[in-house]
Amino acid sequence: MTKDIHLDVVVIGNVGIDTNVYLLGSGLDLSVESNFTENIDCIGQAGGYASFSYKQLGKRTGFIGYVGNDLNGNFIRQSFSKSSIDTTALFIDPAGTNRSINLMFKDGSRKNFYDGKSHMNLQPDIELCRKVLAKSQLVHFNIPNWARLLLPIARDLNLKIACDIQDVISADDPYRQDFIKYADFLFFSCVNHENPKLLVDSFIKSNKNLTVICGMGALGCAVGIEDRLIFFPPPNLELPVVDTNGAGDTLAAVFLSSHLLDGYPLHESILRAQIAARYTCAQRASSSNLITAETLDKLAMSL
Repeated sequence: MTKDIHLDVVVIGNVGIDTNVYLLGSGLDLSVESNFTENIDCIGQAGGYASFSYKQLGKRTGFIGYVGNDLNGNFIRQSFSKSSIDTTALFIDPAGTNRSINLMFKDGSRKNFYDGKSHMNLQPDIELCRKVLAKSQLVHFNIPNWARLLLPIARDLNLKIACDIQDVISADDPYRQDFIKYADFLFFSCVNHENPKLLVDSFIKSNKNLTVICGMGALGCAVGIEDRLIFFPPPNLELPVVDTNGAGDTLAAVFLSSHLLDGYPLHESILRAQIAARYTCAQRASSSNLITAETLDKLAMSL
């Protein structure tokens, strides 16, 4: 029986409102009560950035996740619907909509204060999620605790599974093992490591079918396949770095879109992904203004 596919990708993860606090002075002065900042709210977190990234590239996108029955949740639901992101499996978290406070520094780096509400204990409607997943060919997992319940379903449906385990600290972190085990493509940030080799080797040892993509910020990107670790330098783009929020999520979404959905070879897909991540870093609170397919193609052709 042929699957009724009308989605290119389903994103599974947390979405919420980010408050980005941009310091106007040289730094945070904790010796005084008040600091002057620029504060910008936007839809963010991994699920938000990934979903909007796919839509900006023209991909038919579905989302599985939670928002609260509150002002922020209603805003996110309306924004997804306006962008034609399928919200059939956008559920209600009784604790409210996820929030993040991102303290932003002059170099675009951040300190994140994350409130994931009930994500450790939520139980999604499994059959409804199965129906949504069955309409797609690719599933992009982020790592709220409840998402692991959907990994066996994605495998049973024979979907390509990508998992972004984000700022992982240890290869044997028990929280992330399910996502590593089920992934065909595994993404992580090297922000906590000088060299990704030990992590990549460990991931591939536990799942020999993995392709591992590691974002290394200003140092570029590394890809692990079987016994090879390939380093890719960052693209030479004359763009400022003002806000790194969403860069890793964009990198993952654009790589998967380019490589799996559009058929670009690996090295071109990595280049396109890095261009998109760099573009994201060049603007503040960028989830509503991520790179489009037209701009991505134009920048890729210029390099």
